[in-house]
Amino acid sequence: MKWLLDLFSSSLGRKVLMALTGLFLILFLIVHLIGNLQLLKNDGGAAFNSYAEFMGSNPLIQLVSKGNFAFILLHIIWGIMLTIRNRKARGTVGYAQPNKNSIWASRNMGLLGTIIFIFLVLHIRHFYAEAHFGNLPTQMHDGKEAKDLYGQVAIWFDKGWYVTLYVIAMAALAFHLWHGFTSAFQTLGLNHMKYNSVIKFVGKAYAILVPAGFALIPIWMFFV
Repeated sequence: MKWLLDLFSSSLGRKVLMALTGLFLILFLIVHLIGNLQLLKNDGGAAFNSYAEFMGSNPLIQLVSKGNFAFILLHIIWGIMLTIRNRKARGTVGYAQPNKNSIWASRNMGLLGTIIFIFLVLHIRHFYAEAHFGNLPTQMHDGKEAKDLYGQVAIWFDKGWYVTLYVIAMAALAFHLWHGFTSAFQTLGLNHMKYNSVIKFVGKAYAILVPAGFALIPIWMFFV
């Protein structure tokens, strides 16, 4: 056990933990997007409410959900620690300058992570907390009663400032993923000349398509 604690207390260990939690969150985002796309169905929110009820009442999914929050928290904490550590290192070594050949996203992961974190706090407050602890009205679907989370989403996605914040957060997520996706594979040593190009292509496609898919939903609901 001591070797494990020593590993994750080291600089390399923190980077490995960032990579592992990052890859888990990458998988989570795909599942979350598939569920959120139910909002685009023209059925008065029945499909989305049914999906939300299933996700909120299934014990296994709830266990995974709690683990996901733990991973998000770990990812944020270690990200902040790495950012502070890197800034201190540049401050103590005067000639240490950011690599000008690195992309903007890699030099500003702390800023991007902060924007995403602020968005997550509001997102959890307005949707997750309301779904689990709020007094939302219910809707019948296939003979089952489910909380009308669609109505809550429609209220917030009808606010221009919130839609703008959502899109900005998804842009920050896209930049974060643009660097973080391939970086996670490199940190874990899962890179090779034979398939590096494939990892980069998939990473760039993911960084564009997944945040764009999330951003499309509030834009569509606001204007259409």
